[in-house]
Amino acid sequence: MADVSPHRLAVLLAEEYHAADEAERAGRIAMAWHHLERGHILAQTRFWPHLQSHREMLHLALRNRDRREVIGQLIRFALAPLGNLTGRLPLGNTGRSNVSAFAPMELPPDLHAILDPHAD
Repeated sequence: MADVSPHRLAVLLAEEYHAADEAERAGRIAMAWHHLERGHILAQTRFWPHLQSHREMLHLALRNRDRREVIGQLIRFALAPLGNLTGRLPLGNTGRSNVSAFAPMELPPDLHAILDPHAD
């Protein structure tokens, strides 16, 4: 994967988190999760942004009293540093508790173009 500049990553994450907030305020919780998942995909190879993505997910789960997701995010919050420190990250993983924390997933095409701009 190509390395996105820290500034570009911060801008992209801010856009996804803003979109998640807007969706949540509109009562579109599934869309809020969609944007947080995209943020996770973008952030997961960077230590602090990766933790921030799980913190954002944990906060949404808490606000929506989603016990399963809260537990899943607490586990992922603990696992994320290990993944970053060892370099063993399942690229493309959405970071939600409804998928294995160890399963790589296909990147959405627009994120693939950002993360790997030289790919076919």
